[in-house]
Amino acid sequence: MKYHFLYILLIAILLTGCSKDGNQTSLNSDVFVAQIISKYPQFKNKQYEFATIKRIVDGDTYETNSGHKIRLIGVNTPEVFGETQYYGREASDFSKKRLENQTVYLFRDVSETDRYGRVLRYLFIQNDPVMFNETLLNEGYANTMSVPPDVMFAKKFVVLERQARENRIGIWEKSDAQACKKPEIKGNINTQKDKIYHLPGGKYYDQTKAEEVFCTEAEAIDAGYRKSSQ
Repeated sequence: MKYHFLYILLIAILLTGCSKDGNQTSLNSDVFVAQIISKYPQFKNKQYEFATIKRIVDGDTYETNSGHKIRLIGVNTPEVFGETQYYGREASDFSKKRLENQTVYLFRDVSETDRYGRVLRYLFIQNDPVMFNETLLNEGYANTMSVPPDVMFAKKFVVLERQARENRIGIWEKSDAQACKKPEIKGNINTQKDKIYHLPGGKYYDQTKAEEVFCTEAEAIDAGYRKSSQ
């Protein structure tokens, strides 16, 4: 436990930026964070860091000047490595245009990192109090992908994705099938006739036999499934 705490503290130190005018920077940060909290009260009393984005790995994953990789919570953009997915390059280019060399503020949910060692965060561009995770959904560059226990905004993200789908924005412009060639969300009907969907990484995902598969949580919910509690 001691070493885990030191590891989290080290990440916070490395992510946090510095300024010659420390007092003014601190004041500006306090004002901006207050704006964020007024819009997202869930972040009240939550710790945050700020960093500079050095490189865009893909639409939802970025590298900071300190060398850490940031993975956005709750969203998933199409792939650009291996088999490039529809709208993957557009999502990556959008993130590059908005984030490269920008100072960003990072808030955590429950987990510090994912199984690949990437730092899991909700991200805000300096002086823009709209969460960038949401922006990707609103602009149709991502679908939802909430992995417990980091589900603070899962319900809200599903609504945003559904709105983008209904408006045929971005990845939803042509058809849902083009946005996802390999559905990974499993829909299962249990012996009590409950319709439950399971996400990759969930406790019962590997052992679940799927009656239906879905690209996004919004699709599963629209089909009458509820999310597995584990």
